[in-house]
Amino acid sequence: MPDGKKAVKATHKHASSARSNTSRREERRLHVEDLSRAHLLDAAEEVFGSKGFHKATIKEVADLAEFSIGSVYSLFDNKDDLFRQVFIRRGDEFMPGMRTVLGEEGTPRERLHRLVDYQVRFFREHPHFGRVYLRSSTPTMSMPEDLTDPIVAERYADTLQMQADLFAQGQRSGEFGPGDPSALARLLAGLVSAYVALDPAVESADPDAPELLPLSRFHELVERAFSP
Repeated sequence: MPDGKKAVKATHKHASSARSNTSRREERRLHVEDLSRAHLLDAAEEVFGSKGFHKATIKEVADLAEFSIGSVYSLFDNKDDLFRQVFIRRGDEFMPGMRTVLGEEGTPRERLHRLVDYQVRFFREHPHFGRVYLRSSTPTMSMPEDLTDPIVAERYADTLQMQADLFAQGQRSGEFGPGDPSALARLLAGLVSAYVALDPAVESADPDAPELLPLSRFHELVERAFSP
């Protein structure tokens, strides 16, 4: 092979190797960044859940996650951004599961009970987030306080709309009683929030705390609340 062709081939090989190494370095950097964000969001859930948004500080979040304050600000704009990202992350997990539950076969009543199970289980699996959510909302509000992020607001509205659609279906089939479906959706959200607020699996630091109201009993209350 002529020397010129050898040089071109070597140059191409070197360039390909450099791109490959750069890509791998970038993948490692992004992987580390994702892990760091996850650790900080976990810590933020715990701090916000125990102290509330206004009393919590970035330093407390950084200390719990064993990061520097500078590292927090390298990944999040400020405390408001960190708080919103807590909701966005859990929303990324919650919304697909809710759509799956509501899209499954079964009567509206059966899907309502599966939906209740799903929502209660979600907060039990993420108790720190459950406390953040409860501290940031009340059953009578149209959407949680301090959540002005359009993504969070849209998901909250979507959740209520999906529940309203379920009630409308159940009313047409005669399984649910009368009432504006949107109002019934808000009522369901309030009932679930109230149950989660009483749930030791979410609100208690004691794993052996007695259950104040069995989930089976809560299902009975939901059944009676929306029956014709």
